[in-house]
Amino acid sequence: MTAPTACESVPLPIVNVSAYLFVSLDDLPERRERLRTLCKNLGLKGTILLSTEGINLFVAGERAAVDGLLAEFRADPQLCNLEVKESVSDHQPFNRMLVKIKKEIIAFGVPGIDPAKATSKRISAEELKTWFDEKRPFTLLDTRNDYEFTLGTFEGAVPIGVDSFRDFPAAVDRLPETMKQEPIVTFCTGGIRCEKAAPYLERCGFSDVYQLDGGILKYFELCGQQHYRGECFVFDKRVALDGNLLETDTALCFACQRTLIAEDQASEHYVMGESCPYCYEKHASGL
Repeated sequence: MTAPTACESVPLPIVNVSAYLFVSLDDLPERRERLRTLCKNLGLKGTILLSTEGINLFVAGERAAVDGLLAEFRADPQLCNLEVKESVSDHQPFNRMLVKIKKEIIAFGVPGIDPAKATSKRISAEELKTWFDEKRPFTLLDTRNDYEFTLGTFEGAVPIGVDSFRDFPAAVDRLPETMKQEPIVTFCTGGIRCEKAAPYLERCGFSDVYQLDGGILKYFELCGQQHYRGECFVFDKRVALDGNLLETDTALCFACQRTLIAEDQASEHYVMGESCPYCYEKHASGL
């Protein structure tokens, strides 16, 4: 076999899939054991969350293994409509395989918000790009955590201002009353947080609320980096993806969980696994 030339692309070996579906699920313990066994046999790693309100998953492995898991979902009448987002990497971004039963597949803590029964209007990635291109008047509300927003977001986006999604309702109380009459587009990494955030905004009196279908990752897939500034934080060892859905050079400080760009990693205070420019003083003092 001849080696690939410089102009030939070599497929990256690991397929990363993320997906969620709000749907009434039953037989959770049986589902958990079946998925545990299947993922182990396929050599997959990641996390699958099961709840009576649905499923949320982040899983990675070889192409054939991922396809085997997806075939299991396609054969399940309750999960056959699961929509999957994919990216590739040259390494396994997860350490182990977890299948858990949770109260919610995305922790929110607000009763009465049931995306399986009612959600807000959706706006596709292509339509959002058109809104940008046409300079339409609307507010982009970033429902992610502050450290995610800092790493990258859409141009002109307004951060909701939280450290955890459970803080979202309190943050909504701080939004100006004038926003209640404006077109608002909510967005997050893959769309799941907006399934609850957007209906909650409507409950609070916001009259024209949309949710970005598929989140930032689907936007990257369909529209690339256009109108997005920076990178997108992901919750695995890749840390961040660019507009081509490829891993960037951004790192994560294991001590304080801050994202570190190249300049931060070049600092004399960055010691991999121990400290970074943002926490070295605390580390040095033993706090």
